[in-house]
Amino acid sequence: MTKETSLEDRFQHYVDAENKIEPKDWMPEKYRKTLIRQISQHGHSEVVGMLPEANWLTRAPSLRRKVALLAKVQDEAGHGLYLYSAAETLGADRMDMVKDLLSGKAKYSSIFNYPTPSWADMGAIGWLVDGAAIANQVMLCRTSYGPYARAMVKICKEESFHQRQGYEIMISLANGTPTQRKMAQDALNRWWWPSLMMFGPTDDLSPNSAQSMKWKIKRKSNDELRQEFIDKTVPQAEYLGLSIPDKDLKWNEETKHYEHGEIEWTEFYDVIKGNGKCNKQRLIARNKAHDNGEWIREAANAYAKKQSERKKHQAA
Repeated sequence: MTKETSLEDRFQHYVDAENKIEPKDWMPEKYRKTLIRQISQHGHSEVVGMLPEANWLTRAPSLRRKVALLAKVQDEAGHGLYLYSAAETLGADRMDMVKDLLSGKAKYSSIFNYPTPSWADMGAIGWLVDGAAIANQVMLCRTSYGPYARAMVKICKEESFHQRQGYEIMISLANGTPTQRKMAQDALNRWWWPSLMMFGPTDDLSPNSAQSMKWKIKRKSNDELRQEFIDKTVPQAEYLGLSIPDKDLKWNEETKHYEHGEIEWTEFYDVIKGNGKCNKQRLIARNKAHDNGEWIREAANAYAKKQSERKKHQAA
């Protein structure tokens, strides 16, 4: 038995005993790289996720809705910062992560490459997209890597607010005029299948799922999480009086789960490759924001440098 194998065995036993791995602990290089990939992609998704909603900040139907949407967008920015910080504890460089996002090299959740043509999309995103995110992220509060788990506790609390906000918008629309009700149904039709795709490929096609579960980075498989989301969401749609756009959807009394139709995975992979309706638009917007914020970064760095020099002078 090699020293590396022995360390990996001890690492696995430590994780199996439900201990948290901290930044200074020994960890397999593949574990570290897997976490950097997952956490950075998660961070990118939070940052890019602001863009579809920012589209409606100036067109929210009331001051109350605008304030709530502003708060949500602000939360998403904070989530990105938490996650980038968690990735840095693994040795990742923040600017390298940002550059990978701006260049198109880094991946983020495919869901954010869909357009938001109506106000009802703000409701559907909060209800469905954030609902799917919560299903994915609650288990991450118990992930084996300490800094990631602790960041997720705060993130999940705020995501719960986002989901309630979205569902409340859908309730208002579903109980509104015929036109508003039609808007709500249209948004549900467009966001349902992309939301199911958020959980990732089926377990037999997911290359990293089994190892991530062994290391307790993940606690449940893609298919388990997707099923939980469907079982919770269908009754919510029924309460709204809206129809899930799946002709094959039916309750299985024996399994106590909803059975659903086939997911169009060709679309999922096509969006991931950069061919979604808004892939190019999202990257253009992020690059523009990054370039426009250059003066802020320069000012912040100059201030930090001046403060550091002042402290050195006072110490001398």
